[in-house]
Amino acid sequence: DNMMFCASCGIAEVDEVKLKKCACNLVRYCDAKCQKEHRSQHKQACKKRAAEFRDKLLFKQPESTFLGDCPICCLPLSVDDHNSTMMSCCSKTICDGCDYANDMRVWRESLKWTCPFCRHPASRSKDESNQNLMKRIEANDPVAMCEMGLGLHDVGDIDGAFEYLTKAAALGDAAAHFALSLLYHNGEIGQDEKKEVYHLEEAAIGGHTRARHNLGIIEERNGRHDRGMKHLIIAAKLGDSKSVAALKRGYRFGLVRKEDFASALRGHQAAVDETKSPQRDE
Repeated sequence: DNMMFCASCGIAEVDEVKLKKCACNLVRYCDAKCQKEHRSQHKQACKKRAAEFRDKLLFKQPESTFLGDCPICCLPLSVDDHNSTMMSCCSKTICDGCDYANDMRVWRESLKWTCPFCRHPASRSKDESNQNLMKRIEANDPVAMCEMGLGLHDVGDIDGAFEYLTKAAALGDAAAHFALSLLYHNGEIGQDEKKEVYHLEEAAIGGHTRARHNLGIIEERNGRHDRGMKHLIIAAKLGDSKSVAALKRGYRFGLVRKEDFASALRGHQAAVDETKSPQRDE
């Protein structure tokens, strides 16, 4: 077994010699010097293996979108962000159904409005809302960091937006990765297609449907139709309607198999149905 020997010097792993795996998991080395000396021989195989690992992760169907479930009714949140609200006090995203139910409770019982989830009193001003957000940021909350970054972007503070979005992305926030991809795409921090695609991929892995859709379109434009259709199928099964429309075009041109197209349609309808409830329809 080659994994029992250093790929550079050939020394065997014994009690006093512990070999470390290369990132590709194909070979092992006794130290950094051996790894560096062997790099020229192993570079191509390592890059190929790393790309295979990346694709395996990239094209895995996520169990849910990055939004997850409403923390109150526990039903999946809609991919349409107009159907939910992020609370600055606790950084929880609440579906419109639960938000409406809370409003009705407040109205019927003549109460002061509080957050449907944490019961924090309503912010009386934009400044107070930002103070609540800063408290969440100080607690290292990536959702709050992303929200702050988006807010700064809206008022034209690109440097501030980039700072907060980068911090949120480093903590694994899919929405922040997607926002950074748009900054690179639009040239607001310098156009960089590699960084744009990297952030799209990270967001897609995290369950961001718009990022996944954009990746599919990019692959299509680059002539990699198989990869493009895979992205669109994954996004469609998470409930993304734009990806369904793109898949229909792909099906007409013979770029996606009938059974894969049918599976995507069924998955899309199932994902949409899971977000519905009588309370949300009111």
